Amino acid sequence: MNQKPSTSNTEKPASAAFTPAQLRALAGQIVASGVLGRSKKYAALLDFLVESSIESKSPKEIELAISVLGKNESFDVSSDASVRVYVHQLRKKLDIYYRDFDKSAAYRIIIPKGQYTVAAIGYSRPSRIAIGKIWSFAELFKIKALLVTAVILLSANLIYLIGSNSDIEPDRLDSVSSHAIWRTVLEDQHPIMLVMGDYYIFGELNANGNVARMVREFNVNSRSDLENLQFQDIELAENYLDLDLSYMPEGSAYALARIVPILRSSNKTVNITMMSDLSAADIRDNHIVYIGYISALEKLTQMTFASSGLQIGRSYDELIDKQSLQFFTSDAGLPEDGEQFRDYGMFSTYPASSETQVVMIAGMRDAGLMHTAKALSETQFLDDLVVAIDDDTDEAVASFEALFEVYGVDRLNFEANLVYVNSLDVSAIWSHHSGL
Repeated sequence: MNQKPSTSNTEKPASAAFTPAQLRALAGQIVASGVLGRSKKYAALLDFLVESSIESKSPKEIELAISVLGKNESFDVSSDASVRVYVHQLRKKLDIYYRDFDKSAAYRIIIPKGQYTVAAIGYSRPSRIAIGKIWSFAELFKIKALLVTAVILLSANLIYLIGSNSDIEPDRLDSVSSHAIWRTVLEDQHPIMLVMGDYYIFGELNANGNVARMVREFNVNSRSDLENLQFQDIELAENYLDLDLSYMPEGSAYALARIVPILRSSNKTVNITMMSDLSAADIRDNHIVYIGYISALEKLTQMTFASSGLQIGRSYDELIDKQSLQFFTSDAGLPEDGEQFRDYGMFSTYPASSETQVVMIAGMRDAGLMHTAKALSETQFLDDLVVAIDDDTDEAVASFEALFEVYGVDRLNFEANLVYVNSLDVSAIWSHHSGL
């Protein structure tokens, strides 16, 4: 395309950098590159935004929902974030396109945050940093080995260092570790297994058979899940590759720093494993302390929700109170810079067998996870939970769940409230898991 050289990175209307024909041709090139994936909705969304830009229009969210996503006129933009999710993902896909396919473009089209249109931004010179690297299989397996080693070493060092320095706040630790809620896992001889919620990721191959990017799908949590996905579509079998890799959310580090000293204060054996490696025998033989997202519960999901008053909604970013039908929906996954967000943290504790207990410290996203860990490591929050249960018997504090509503800005938590507490029926848990 014959574009005028750029002298700055200033954002401007797309019509100032491209003619309508050039803009339509560019959209076609982006679609043809394959960067938008197999979903036709991203291509349709890009075309719609391009045409709107050519006509100097800025469509409303409801217009995109109806014209692009096929929603009806009753679509509620306040309760359904579908449009915002697609626009957010398309914005990232455009970044990937220029990173991998057109690094030297004089002008790039972008979707400005908070807007439903395309704009142009100029680049005076290409970046001197190589990005968008295509990894060879040998490099990927080397990366995997380094990642696994790093996770093990960091986890071991974190447990040791935090445990060895727990005398910094001995009064707080003594008060928390002796609390009724923690006594269920700290005052016997059974070992504790700290389980970190991790996510399985696999590779997507390009036309040359190299791994072009790593992919995370919520319904693919193991090699067998990936194989099932490939069996459903023969084309997927050729495009996806098992890398045997996983990752953890950032909030896990904060949660570990809060919870590990409590566990170490008992002088019991504390082992650590990933959820992807957890076995039924582990659950039977150890107290389980889970740290991670609700979406990464995997083997503990059915057990956690067997007698719960909550159920998972349209995604793992939503829980529904089964009795009141109240929705608890997180929007922390797509927070714009400077905008407020709402997240939820969930705590649950229940017997996994006649001798072992599960303590679940989770969040829909990082904010919820971090606040839940904070709540479980401070006496005042623990006391508030007991008061909310309205029953301080051993049976009550050993089987209940709670939900925290967390508000923040720019990934920082500012306020949180306890919005839900419910006692769990142990018999319902056992009826679902009598084989453990």
